[in-house]
Amino acid sequence: MPELSRFYGIIIYMYAKDHSPPHFHAKYGEHVATFFIESGALQEGNLPKRALQLVKEWASLHKQELRTN
Repeated sequence: MPELSRFYGIIIYMYAKDHSPPHFHAKYGEHVATFFIESGALQEGNLPKRALQLVKEWASLHKQELRTN
């Protein structure tokens, strides 16, 4: 798993040449979710409410890095 970041037990990762649209994955315990890079919206899966908020905040702060990756 190509890890980009780890914070508060949340792991953010991306796969090279993954399918479109551009997205990233988040894992928190047994919960997994996929998020669109451009909007930061949840694409599929689920996370607890607090972890979801943290991932969305992280994504907004790192949007350019996500685009580059």
